[in-house]
Amino acid sequence: MPRAKRGFKARRRRNRILKAAKGFRGGRSRMFRRALEAVHHAWMHMYTSRKGLKRVMRRLWIVRLNAAARLSGLSYSRLIEGIGKAGIALDRKVLSDLAIFDPAGFVKVVDAARGALAS
Repeated sequence: MPRAKRGFKARRRRNRILKAAKGFRGGRSRMFRRALEAVHHAWMHMYTSRKGLKRVMRRLWIVRLNAAARLSGLSYSRLIEGIGKAGIALDRKVLSDLAIFDPAGFVKVVDAARGALAS
């Protein structure tokens, strides 16, 4: 029985992995088995890093909001509580951008939150 080398589909699969491993050091970019292992590890790290980035960005927005809120005389937790009571539907990302690029608008949001807390 003749030897089957698998042909086109296997070559396409191998080349796809080797292309993904391009730039890796040593045999990890040239040998299929080493490249497959390296690419699978890289994909796992990419997945966890995407999740981690969301956490890092949320922490950054909270730090910015706390700093901006304290300039207006409120703490972060009181600001978020007041925004919830006032029915303002802005998330932390938008509030952070508002605090940076439109401080006057952010002060209005803080005043609305302070008013909701008072009542």
